[in-house]
Amino acid sequence: MRSTKKQKKKYHFTNDLYVALVVLHLVLGGCIYGIPGFSKLYFTVVCFYFIFKIIVAPQADKVMWVLFGCAYLSAAESLFRMTGGGLFYEFSKYYIILLVLLGMFYTGVSGKSYPYFIYLILLLPSVLVASINLGFDLNFRTSVAFVLSGPVCLGASALYCYDKKINQEQLLQVVACMSFPILAMMVYLFLYNPSIKEVLSGTGSNHAASGGFGPNQVSTLLGLGMVALIVRFFMKSPSVFLKGLNLILLALLTYRALITFSRGGVIAAVMMIAGFLVVLYAQSRFKRRQQIIFSFVLLLAGVLLTWSITKNQTNGLIENRYVNKDALGREKEDLSTGRVDLFVREFEGFINHPFLGVGASVMKQVRLEEEGNIVASHNEVSRILSEHGMLGVMILLILIIKPLSFRGQHKGNVMFYAFLIFWFATINHSSMRIAAPGFIYGLALLRVTYDKKRPVPRQQLIES
Repeated sequence: MRSTKKQKKKYHFTNDLYVALVVLHLVLGGCIYGIPGFSKLYFTVVCFYFIFKIIVAPQADKVMWVLFGCAYLSAAESLFRMTGGGLFYEFSKYYIILLVLLGMFYTGVSGKSYPYFIYLILLLPSVLVASINLGFDLNFRTSVAFVLSGPVCLGASALYCYDKKINQEQLLQVVACMSFPILAMMVYLFLYNPSIKEVLSGTGSNHAASGGFGPNQVSTLLGLGMVALIVRFFMKSPSVFLKGLNLILLALLTYRALITFSRGGVIAAVMMIAGFLVVLYAQSRFKRRQQIIFSFVLLLAGVLLTWSITKNQTNGLIENRYVNKDALGREKEDLSTGRVDLFVREFEGFINHPFLGVGASVMKQVRLEEEGNIVASHNEVSRILSEHGMLGVMILLILIIKPLSFRGQHKGNVMFYAFLIFWFATINHSSMRIAAPGFIYGLALLRVTYDKKRPVPRQQLIES
């Protein structure tokens, strides 16, 4: 009896803490908007807090604090960028690399993660090729660092996470940790742009509704927040209050993601949710499946209501956006908004330089010379092939085959396919502009276990 009471107390504490952190971050979003310089203070406190916790935490807890820190900063990246809180543009990627290096120092890496050492080594020749091919119009150091910081962040995350053992409850805490700064960003967006009707200008991506920042990046992280809330809704919402809270927060996040008019983040989120629910349903027994179906019906009702409100607030333009029509209802010729042309041009770079590629960031130089302007790649797959050549083919094979072979041996991670889908979908519409796809790829390589209930000794039952 005593052991049951202890479990219940801990369980309620966990949910109470979750609600408290949600409220705290909703308030933080308001403070960032209303108090000048607060974003820098918030950023500084967060960065030092996680480093401090990793250093002072007991050895058994260090892995979790590394994951918490990486999850939080990867989710907060666009918020710090749009509010000027970050130290510099690419800081989050370097910060995550720093945290995983700290983690490696304290808890090491698995010997089985060697393919990711090879992956990191395969990135190096592109730097040497770039030193020869990159012209004076682009700064060598900043250009190379910009395109390689994301892949290196992914490699470091994969090295650290590979075969690290955590239980399912801990995994859910890491996923919840990603939702908190995204909720703060949501509040900031509502205060920055309360009414989408005032800034409607067609069916193109809307910067004003994205906090004055890149809609692609904002919608990607809002979509990630949607997934985190979905996971909480299905797996950690035992009461009507928690189900209602998470459903309301999900509706608000979905609305803000939709009105960015950037489809990539929303579509990636839908794919992730589908991957998560299929695995969750397949791994559940009959009673749990009935609960999943009931929750799914509630979710569907919430989604339909949110879509109806969004359609009304955008005067129907959001529907045009998702069926590839302009503001007048005419079908657009290019569904990819120019991304296919970029992909083709970069693939031509691979065909023309098949062995070592053109070098890191050199495709920017090519577009500058031929078109007169710098256009960054939107597709990491084509960029890797063009800039790394056949080494890029090897890089992609490692990134795709290794997690799938790991999954064949360890099937405990209910989020495995959702994480892998996020990585692959995001790098195909937004390259690796943000740290999230690289770090979340690493989460797919965690070995997730289930805590088995220990039988209560017979003598203890008699005493209680």
